[in-house]
Amino acid sequence: MSGINFGVSGNAVLRAADAMLRALGGAEISVLLPAVNIADDTSAQLGIADPGVEQVPLSPVVARSLPTENNGPRRRLEFLIPASSATEAATAHNLPSGQALLDGCLGLLYQSDLFHVEGVVTEYFAGTAYLYRVTAVE
Repeated sequence: MSGINFGVSGNAVLRAADAMLRALGGAEISVLLPAVNIADDTSAQLGIADPGVEQVPLSPVVARSLPTENNGPRRRLEFLIPASSATEAATAHNLPSGQALLDGCLGLLYQSDLFHVEGVVTEYFAGTAYLYRVTAVE
């Protein structure tokens, strides 16, 4: 047997992350993705017509306030998103991973407020992505 065995499977880590985030309040956010609309209309092909966005709900999510500078954004939050829900949404939208879903999003909706994504960090345990830490500003 090669490698290090932590005694914990990837599925157990994913379930533990889901349970932890639910216990901490488990809110819901929506990730805004560009709508895939390939129309035969010339204005759509030239980029004149806006295809819109698609809202993809993710939960359970925990939102934490982060400090902001006086001349910075109004609000800065960190969203803790379980890899299981991000991966499920990514699969439904033909994306390779939860990371790709979050990297390609146009923004996040949280409590009817729109946030711009500053950065995404993937947390791993035993080689399995279990949590995404998304920093976003309003």
